[in-house]
Amino acid sequence: MKTEISAFEARRIALTAQGFNGLSRDRTINAAHIRKVIDQLGLLQIDSVNVLVRAQYVPVFSRLGIYDSAVLDALVLKRPRRYFEYWGHEASLLPIDCHSLLRWRMADAYQGKGIWNPLKAYAAEKRGEAEALLNRIRDEGPLAASDLAGSKASRGMWAWSEAKHALEWLFWAGLITATHRRNNFERVYDLPDRVLPSSILQIPTPDVVDAKRKLLARSAQALGVATATDLHDYYRIPSEDLQVPLHQLVDEGTLCPVRVCGWKQQAYLHKNARAGRNIEGPVLLSPFDPMIWCRSRTERLFGFRYRLEIYTPANKREHGYYVLPFLLDGELVARVDLKADRKSGALIVQRLTLEPNAPMNTIERLMEELRLMALWLSLSSIVVVSQPAYDSTFSFWIGIHKL
Repeated sequence: MKTEISAFEARRIALTAQGFNGLSRDRTINAAHIRKVIDQLGLLQIDSVNVLVRAQYVPVFSRLGIYDSAVLDALVLKRPRRYFEYWGHEASLLPIDCHSLLRWRMADAYQGKGIWNPLKAYAAEKRGEAEALLNRIRDEGPLAASDLAGSKASRGMWAWSEAKHALEWLFWAGLITATHRRNNFERVYDLPDRVLPSSILQIPTPDVVDAKRKLLARSAQALGVATATDLHDYYRIPSEDLQVPLHQLVDEGTLCPVRVCGWKQQAYLHKNARAGRNIEGPVLLSPFDPMIWCRSRTERLFGFRYRLEIYTPANKREHGYYVLPFLLDGELVARVDLKADRKSGALIVQRLTLEPNAPMNTIERLMEELRLMALWLSLSSIVVVSQPAYDSTFSFWIGIHKL
């Protein structure tokens, strides 16, 4: 294996590992295509923000083009379950064979470790309240927080009720699992043995180091080439637990230490990684896409500084509320703040910023991708409301564009 690679080759390796080599986005997509994407990525991150579309749907669109999101929903709920919801990177849809590899996280949560502070009481002095809820689910069947008397919380995205806190601790500890989400994105909980395959639950719990080594190997395969920071970030393995399994992966030949020109940190190349040669094409990326969710890695790979500004006050946002980076022929060349106005049937371009090195045809290729996204979301027009910096010719595009 190589011991030194260029920054350009590292980027091609990363794009190939993430499914962006040889894109074919004009075919009819079925469940098998979607499964392949999820298995290649190792998970899909879930997020409640719905200004454009739920986060788990966009990475599949980015790699496959127009597909029926209902097929993904059905795939997730199909029995026996191929996927389950749990804490992977953040809240995630994960391949079912990851369940045993994440039991160390469930065991930590059961003891009040590695979880949000408001939940820790349910591993200690409030455990009786959580166990009472667990018994209620056991006796009555699936429940959501809103089904419970006295579950109403004060206003605010994170102003959870006591019942919701208890349910989330039970979920984190693996004592309950998600059976599905309602249309309002509310998670419904049930016992694992009523949702997940018995063949999965009966798998012996692996040694903690072995489990983390296997998760790191999956991270490495999904990333192609990565630093230690990139690797532990993918499944959020604590950095202090990284060195032993990382060295084991090197010793067994799964990873090869390499130097990437321009990178300050040691990098590791997965044994199956390759640098694809066909990385052409326009692609919009979700803020929660694993290609870019590690912001320091995005900056190393593309020279593109990216921050999610959802929680930034509106008057302090630099690029917008829900900004998708635009990948063109293997480079991040623009970013666009998008909103789906379902009532008017419009995909709204609220703000666009071009990178200084953006090619002359960036606007044209971006509009091509916006049309594809609008068709996917069943929107009948694209409304461009502002002109980007660095581009006086974009005034041609401002206005309403019918599909």
